[in-house]
Amino acid sequence: MTTYRQPGVVLTDRHFSVPLDHDVPDGETIELYAREVVASDRVDDALPWLVYLEGGPGCGARRFVGGQAWLGRALRDYRVLLLDQRGTGRSTPANRQTLTLRGGPREQADYLARFRADAIVRDCEFIRPQLTGGAPWAVLGQSFGGFCATHYLSTAPEGLNTVLVTGGLPSLDAHADDVYRAAYPRIERKVAAHYARYPQDVERARRIAGYLAERDGVTLNGGYRLTVEAFQSLGILLGSGEGSHQLHYLLENAFVRTPQGAALSDAFQEQAQAALSYATRPLYAVLHEAIYAQGGRQRPTNWAAQRVRAEFPQFDAVKTLDSDAPLLFTGETVHPWAFDCDPALRPLRETAELLAQRTDWTPLYAPERLAANEVPVAAAIYHDDMYVDTAHSLDTARAIRGLRTWVTDEYEHDGVRASGQRVIGRLLALVRDEL
Repeated sequence: MTTYRQPGVVLTDRHFSVPLDHDVPDGETIELYAREVVASDRVDDALPWLVYLEGGPGCGARRFVGGQAWLGRALRDYRVLLLDQRGTGRSTPANRQTLTLRGGPREQADYLARFRADAIVRDCEFIRPQLTGGAPWAVLGQSFGGFCATHYLSTAPEGLNTVLVTGGLPSLDAHADDVYRAAYPRIERKVAAHYARYPQDVERARRIAGYLAERDGVTLNGGYRLTVEAFQSLGILLGSGEGSHQLHYLLENAFVRTPQGAALSDAFQEQAQAALSYATRPLYAVLHEAIYAQGGRQRPTNWAAQRVRAEFPQFDAVKTLDSDAPLLFTGETVHPWAFDCDPALRPLRETAELLAQRTDWTPLYAPERLAANEVPVAAAIYHDDMYVDTAHSLDTARAIRGLRTWVTDEYEHDGVRASGQRVIGRLLALVRDEL
């Protein structure tokens, strides 16, 4: 283990070897990385543990400097473990560069089928005794991390003494189709709110989309193929607190004048590729719809976001450009064309297709166990969250015995980070019956 310091905190790098398949404990192993964080004035205290499960899927734990955002509040009470979930961050990586070690697309898909919430929770249970001596610990789950926490409550509640969920209570029974049927109207509302704030962006977005449509897409300097649909997916920014402002500043410098006429500026190209590329989180794209796949349905996800989008013709950019209507951006949706546009995803196109057609997923949630829950749970539900449907979250909140909710429109999906210590502080107060 390596220990080092940042302002106000002491960090320790931890590495764990866990089974690739927990049902075959003596089989192949992979490595997990986690960063232990403790307040510098409490290094020798016997603090309880809190494990942080990042959103995603496919995102490593956030890299904080000192006690930023919610972490400072957590460190008053806990020793925190920032876990890089399997396949992410410094854990054994799973990306276009490494997956060829598994074999072809079929072998890669079978491998990645072990990277959902069920495996992540079993990883947590595997390493927990090594850190706590067998005592239960607290979990903070942000977004997809909340999906993992709900699975944790369904399958191993004995490992938990507290659960905090921020923007991540999943539907217990919705198919991916249901998730996106609920999502597209929310996305449309977020776009309307953006244009109400920045009406000048209506014409800017239409101009960029028209430019791309005339050329059947443009290959950016970094190799990303920016089509009209890919441009629309910049709407994913609108789900965060500062996202509308970020999108506005991106659009305002889209073009420069060249000897050949107007062209997309280098600055726009760099920023757009940074926002759209999955190079740092390929599993987000490859496994995104699999997080909604429920065992026993024998029904594939089958590119649900793409299929359901056809039910909302107002998102059709071609029709929009033939009219005077504002161009609609899309949101947290992954489409098959992303695997043609993004150099980081192109080699994984067939693997992703096999996962999209898979039907043998294991169940993720156990409603009967959740109905008998005894673990203190509190959840922040962000009203009209673009990423997670509020109605689905409230249904699940009612299904988990004893869960306390805080429903607010003060924050978007990233409220636990954007609020500093406020969201986590309120959840801790709720779960401790201080409110």
